[in-house]
Amino acid sequence: MKNKINVQLSEIDNGGLQQRFENELARVIENIIDPNTDPDKKRKIQINIEVVPKGNRDDVALAMEVKSTLLPRRKVYADVLIDTDGEGVYANELRSGVRGQTFFDPTDSTLKTDEGEPIEKIEEKELEKSEPSEKESTVKNKIHSFRQKA
Repeated sequence: MKNKINVQLSEIDNGGLQQRFENELARVIENIIDPNTDPDKKRKIQINIEVVPKGNRDDVALAMEVKSTLLPRRKVYADVLIDTDGEGVYANELRSGVRGQTFFDPTDSTLKTDEGEPIEKIEEKELEKSEPSEKESTVKNKIHSFRQKA
């Protein structure tokens, strides 16, 4: 018996199966490109076609499903400094890597605390709290050039 099957997978449902396959393939490619996933592990695209016979056995319905198996994104970790002052609790991400250590933030070229607060802002707050003498304010506002001789 010779089979004469004229059902093209790329043409089923006016190209609907092909479109769903392409969508899942795009998801798989995005998952492979994502730097937060393992680039060496396999992903899978599965096409399921259920053949459902109709009551009189002279036609069938095809129920099609396309799904992919992707890799989960890697976990990310962060250290968080926690404390309480009796009135509430506080939590800030440890940005410098070591408690109490300042660091140079390359995103905006500023020196920051271990929690990411700019040192300049802390110094401004401290200046606002204290009333410096006239001599101190003159010295702090004067710019010194270390290239010139005194």
